Amino acid sequence: MAQAFNLKYPSIDDLRKKAKRKMPKFAFEYLDGGCNDDINLKKNTSDIRAVELIPNYLKSKVQVDLKTTLFGETYDAPFGVAPIGLQGLMWPKAPEILAHAAKKQNLPFVLSTVTTSSIEKIGKISEGKAWFQLYHPAKKEVRDDLIERASNAGYPVLVLLSDVPTFGFRPRDIRNGLAMPPKMSIYNFIQILKRPEWALKTLMNGQPQFESLLPYMPKGLNLNQLGKFMDATFDGRLNEEKIKPIRDLWKGKIVLKGVASSADMEKAISLGIDGVIISNHGGRQLDAGQSTLHALQSLNKKYEDKITIMMDSGLRSGPDVARTLASGAKFTFMGRSFMYGVGALGSQGGEHTMELIKTELRQVMDQIGCEKTSDFPNFLVK
Repeated sequence: MAQAFNLKYPSIDDLRKKAKRKMPKFAFEYLDGGCNDDINLKKNTSDIRAVELIPNYLKSKVQVDLKTTLFGETYDAPFGVAPIGLQGLMWPKAPEILAHAAKKQNLPFVLSTVTTSSIEKIGKISEGKAWFQLYHPAKKEVRDDLIERASNAGYPVLVLLSDVPTFGFRPRDIRNGLAMPPKMSIYNFIQILKRPEWALKTLMNGQPQFESLLPYMPKGLNLNQLGKFMDATFDGRLNEEKIKPIRDLWKGKIVLKGVASSADMEKAISLGIDGVIISNHGGRQLDAGQSTLHALQSLNKKYEDKITIMMDSGLRSGPDVARTLASGAKFTFMGRSFMYGVGALGSQGGEHTMELIKTELRQVMDQIGCEKTSDFPNFLVK
């Protein structure tokens, strides 16, 4: 095992349980929950885990290589850190911890517009290797400035978010005061008092803020004003007319995140998009939707030779990565798994979780006789 691997936590479930004990209830439930009745949240993972692989045992030697090339960059494994909003609320300095870990482990880290670290800070930490996910701003000036800042900070890939045209209906967050506008209550403070390490680290690092958005925010916003600011600042519904000028502005690769239909895939290809991430926002937006795995299986058959197809939502482990690659994805992203790691182990959690998933994935490949990640489809039970 690598030095970064903590033997006390040899599974993502171990990390999840530890994180739950260390994070305030409102923060953990924001991370852990889906929308409405959590049907799609659960279906995402269960459908992935219904995929089966067939082993080829009678080989003289198997040399496993996790390295995967994506958009001209070779990463040390076929997975990266998905964008997550409000990471610093869940654990202080979480985006910085994960960006440092991803740089050291040679994996892509995707920064969300609405997380708690700035474009410039993560660009410096990642040495120009991070990706930036853009929540589409309502104002052209804000859009153009965010894109220019990401370009100046060296981000090679711009990710356009398409699956949040409205805020998801999340009962836990409503009960916990994390809807828009947020309404913190005495119950939130009681939860904080029960988590002294989280409280102390938050006190030391300061209240989390939307750091990338600070240049556009009026000073001294209260919670009610914050809700109005977010509503006025973002226009989540993407369309072709909004994407076209971004394609002209951005000189690097562009990825469309949230694709789940042939109609959107056709538009992405026609607009010159370089890749798509099949996603349903981790089951946090549309409970009545299709699982990401089933969307991948249907879309990959038709479009695998036309555009780079990736997937997030529902993956938790190395075997989940293997199943998803075998189903046709060229690359995968995970969010909750890495945040469980940071919530459980703090500054050591990012690297531990990345090493854990690499170890699990390497074992699967060795077991079935798969030497390269691009070979996984050959081992799919159809």
